[in-house]
Amino acid sequence: MTSNLIIMLITIIAYMVMMVVIGIVCSKKNENVGDFYLGGRKLGPIVTAMSAEASDMSSWLLMGLPGVAYLTGCAEAGWTAIGLAIGTYVNWLIVAKRLRVYTQKCGNAITIPDFFANRYRDKKNILMGIAAIIILVFFVPYTASGFAACGKLFSTLFGIDYHIAMIVSAIIIVVYTSIGGFLAASTTDLIQSIVMTLALIILVFFGVSAAGGMGNVMDNAEGLKDYLSFTALHNPEGGESTTYGALPIASTLAWGLGYFGMPHILLRFMAIEDKNKVKVSRRIASIWVVISMGVAIFIGMIGNTLSAQGTIGKLVGSSEAETVVMKMATFMSEYGVLAAIAAGLIFAGILACTMSTSDSQLLAASSSMSENLLKGMFKVKMNDKQSMLCARLVLIVISVLSVFIAWNPDSSVFRIVSFAWAGFGATFAPVMLLALFWKRSNKWGALAGMVTGGVMVFVWKFVLAPMGGLWSIYELLPAFVLAMIVNVAVSLLVKQDKGEMDDMAAEYDAVCAELKN
Repeated sequence: MTSNLIIMLITIIAYMVMMVVIGIVCSKKNENVGDFYLGGRKLGPIVTAMSAEASDMSSWLLMGLPGVAYLTGCAEAGWTAIGLAIGTYVNWLIVAKRLRVYTQKCGNAITIPDFFANRYRDKKNILMGIAAIIILVFFVPYTASGFAACGKLFSTLFGIDYHIAMIVSAIIIVVYTSIGGFLAASTTDLIQSIVMTLALIILVFFGVSAAGGMGNVMDNAEGLKDYLSFTALHNPEGGESTTYGALPIASTLAWGLGYFGMPHILLRFMAIEDKNKVKVSRRIASIWVVISMGVAIFIGMIGNTLSAQGTIGKLVGSSEAETVVMKMATFMSEYGVLAAIAAGLIFAGILACTMSTSDSQLLAASSSMSENLLKGMFKVKMNDKQSMLCARLVLIVISVLSVFIAWNPDSSVFRIVSFAWAGFGATFAPVMLLALFWKRSNKWGALAGMVTGGVMVFVWKFVLAPMGGLWSIYELLPAFVLAMIVNVAVSLLVKQDKGEMDDMAAEYDAVCAELKN
């Protein structure tokens, strides 16, 4: 191993050790299950904003998005970023503050399934159980995408076996998350967002310099057919392009709908210390998201230029394209000790993207199993100590399942995240929006809508989409719309107990009154 690689490895190891230390420190602040799962609702506005967005972006920011831009240009990557930017802002604007207040009014709910069950007076906890199962089903592949990113990182950089690298990374993430809980996940997410930002900045300046200046980057992009177009996809194989019309644009923009149903993001809204500080968090989060995604797309363009110049070699297919940031960082490390340290920071940034999402997902999934399935639905009696032990065991089980799903090194991070994102967006987003903003929504509508959205995601993805044409749109859009329609229709047609409806209406009015203060 060369001296440059050793320096990069030391930088990465130092970063990973720091994450574990933070987990140990934060573990001392976990006095009960509420602290372990929601940090005692004591997050400040900056930590809330940056931990939410760091857990949102995942390895997709430094692998998936630049990879798509590298291969096909601005259309798919650009419209996806626009949809996500709009979704981020609107989610903070209309959901964050209301959810913070509502979850505390609803029996001080500490998980999303808790909130649904309490909001709809689901005494049998059927809604809670189904919501918990959905979290487990879709968080496993989502977490798998993060583990796959870690495996690709170390395999590309050090030539370490992909599977060994993936397993070791998973162990480290599980260790600090299971020790420190939500507070550790949120604190490390803040640090990881800073590392991700530094990685993006360093890479842009180095990449432009290595490419010979901004002019060369733009000349290369303009020389590729429709590479800069927002209405056509560049074809890297034949050098031609295909139309990217209104339907795929609407389909791609639909990514933004997913935000209203992402448990690991919604939990940050629930955990902020003061509801009146949400505005500050919204501004910080929105600005960071727009800039970071724009820079990530530009990095993909720079990478394409470097490939054309023969600097980093040609990357074929979506799986290889997702390593463009790694290839650029590896090339950068050859420029001396400081460059090697900076390259190590970039690789740490990729790890940060992955770890910041994986820890949040693992925590949300484990809380769903221990608090919502075992204690809520199946009435298993556990004290706080037993609940936390159960949550930690579930973390391990989910991690093992995720490792198996990510076993194929050719799996695409972008595609795995896309499917899991659609799953949460279609199942939870309609229920969440109606629970927060429609007084007449009831548990039967919520239950029907949730099941419809989940089933539709699978049907559209694996049955209808392969037919092509109109059916090839992103499964989140049709599944979200159908789930919303079913939720409203069933809520109007199937009546819930009048006493429960009156009680929910009074609670809804109390939330609205508090929000006005």
